[in-house]
Amino acid sequence: MRLPLLLRSALVSLVGLAAPVLSAAGPRVLPAGTRPDDVRLQPLKDLNGYFPFTPSRTREDWTQRAAWVRRQILVSQGLWPMPTKTPLNAVIHGRIDRGEYTVEKVYFESAPGFFVTGNLYRPKQAAGRVPAVLFAHGHWKDARLSEETEVKLRQEIATGQERFEQGGRSRFQSMCVQLARMGCVVWQWDMLSDSDALQFTAEVIHRFAKQRPEMNAAENWGLFSPQAESHLQSVMGLQTWNAVRSLDFVLGLPEVDPARVAITGASGGGTQTMLLAAIDPRITLAFPAVMVSTAMQGGCTCENSSLLRVNTGNVEFAALFAPKPQGMTTANDWTKEMATKGFPELQKHYELMGAPKNVMLHRGEHFPHNYNAVSRSAFFTWLNRHFQLGGKEPVIERDFEPLSREQLTVWDAAHPAPKASGPDFERALLRWFTTDAEGQLRRLAGEPEKFREVAGGGIEAVIGRNVARAGDVAWRKSGSRDRETHRELTGMVRNATHREEIPVVILRPRRDAGRVVIWLEDAGKAGLFGGDDTLRPAVRRLVDAGVTVVGADLLGQGEFLATGEAETRTRVVANPREAPAYTHGYNHALIAQQAHDVLTVVQALQAGRLEGGKREGGVAIAGRGRAGVVAALARAVAGPSVGRAAIDTGGFRFGQVRDYRDPSFLPGGAKYLDLPGILAAAAPQPLWLAGEGTAALVADQYRARGASDRLVAADGPRSDVETRMAEWLAR
Repeated sequence: MRLPLLLRSALVSLVGLAAPVLSAAGPRVLPAGTRPDDVRLQPLKDLNGYFPFTPSRTREDWTQRAAWVRRQILVSQGLWPMPTKTPLNAVIHGRIDRGEYTVEKVYFESAPGFFVTGNLYRPKQAAGRVPAVLFAHGHWKDARLSEETEVKLRQEIATGQERFEQGGRSRFQSMCVQLARMGCVVWQWDMLSDSDALQFTAEVIHRFAKQRPEMNAAENWGLFSPQAESHLQSVMGLQTWNAVRSLDFVLGLPEVDPARVAITGASGGGTQTMLLAAIDPRITLAFPAVMVSTAMQGGCTCENSSLLRVNTGNVEFAALFAPKPQGMTTANDWTKEMATKGFPELQKHYELMGAPKNVMLHRGEHFPHNYNAVSRSAFFTWLNRHFQLGGKEPVIERDFEPLSREQLTVWDAAHPAPKASGPDFERALLRWFTTDAEGQLRRLAGEPEKFREVAGGGIEAVIGRNVARAGDVAWRKSGSRDRETHRELTGMVRNATHREEIPVVILRPRRDAGRVVIWLEDAGKAGLFGGDDTLRPAVRRLVDAGVTVVGADLLGQGEFLATGEAETRTRVVANPREAPAYTHGYNHALIAQQAHDVLTVVQALQAGRLEGGKREGGVAIAGRGRAGVVAALARAVAGPSVGRAAIDTGGFRFGQVRDYRDPSFLPGGAKYLDLPGILAAAAPQPLWLAGEGTAALVADQYRARGASDRLVAADGPRSDVETRMAEWLAR
């Protein structure tokens, strides 16, 4: 029978979760037709959500939180581990002398064959080391090379946004000229696809709309493909990398004072400012304009990447810079409520960090979204004060004669633009980042502690939770019945911290050996039973051995499915552009959320919340197929909380998922040597492993830890894998 269209649409929007599974069978926790009271069944969060920041109670709490968020940013940008910093091969040419300052043309390679372009302004009368300012522009077409039209400029002068008919033609040059006059070296570089940075098109960088089948491949993939996302390769990540290398370039200039390095930018440039300031300690002052907000977080594909803002947001990114001096501005845009929503919390945070005067909000709600002369004056004054430049305050610009496009452009006959561009260049560049990251990780495989720190830390950020962050859990029993060999208990494990619920069945043997196995199935807890309501043979083997077996409906299984039929494609946010980051930059992937559920059950068992008392050190996990992949994810971040694991992966690889709406799609899933790396990160805890052949990478990691005897690489017939898993667990 077909459901009414409205009801069917509602169910798809709420469920749309897992690969096809069996209809829910076996014991239920909730009445038929009722689903768990789980926050994850509500609409997905997107860039237009609400992103408040709650200051930590103590500095110690913030230290832990800051480390987690900073790592999450680095992982989301593909910068964990940091790519190899190859020679910049910087070329500086075309010096123009303007009396008080000079302007030069610059290009360098942030990665082999990948060029960053811009202009370098230097003061002429500076003595000794001088401050430096990195100026990141936002979404203004050909920003560095552009000139405002006369009509628009006169409107800006009339409304107080600009001051000069001559210098006001370029707010970008205005910023750089004034800073150079103040004694600063200024580096203004191009956003991808803008001005001289033409190796990518604007259609790819800023206007990406539809998935490109030709870029979706197991090898030589392109941006926005499931493969790029699984390796954490994104437009935003490339721009963040260019910002890191821009800082390298500036600090390589002999006259620059490394103790006085600032970054500023508006709109998309404000986003770049926030991120670089948050992740790179070499920045000593930041001024993100018209971007820090609890509201809209950044609308362009170049401002979004998978994992970036899950359970965090722009205000917290700004908080990561404390206690160093930071200013910001508002406009008549999504930042207009910052004075009452976000900034008071930032002030409280700076007070906690002992620097209440080091954060400033310049309000400009009467102006449109831009970096106007009034806002620039606020930045100049803030910089003057904290870098002790000695200027009169407030600092006000003087007029100047702008340079033309021809005078500023980097490429000429003697310095031709690179020929490498377009789809082939895009594939080659991502291939370089992939090869570089894999090479670093494989070299770390022989250093188990370092491998755990880098690969394990990255995997933890990809999954987004560990046992320590599993939350406050409770158990609510709903029923019980006695069976021939065991007692069957049903109930709900409630995670109050994360507002999640997991329906659970517990099979407690009459002869309890004190051990417990969380047995995962694609069908959820119904997978513990056969069609006649008897235990499946492998589960019966465990119960007969005195092992308590716990089955659970993970998100998207069993009682989460109101119709009993699972969807084959996961939910996405209401954004017409098929860029995965619009969904997965704000929400965990389904398979990661299922791993969260496993951790919640582990936490409940460890804390003695489930009937039968505490099970510290006695918790094991088992799973086959897709459930085996979920088990591997949970095991990778569970540490010693899971004593043993029996996993059959079936040879699954995240890098082979071809659809970003596949229930097994996981941003970052392939980044850390794919599933073998995830399995290796759990060493040296005992592991029975099938589906991986000799499991060379995993075996190497166990060997490096002196724990080869704790790994069983179970080759053999596929027909009896489940039986062999149960026998190993029952020992």
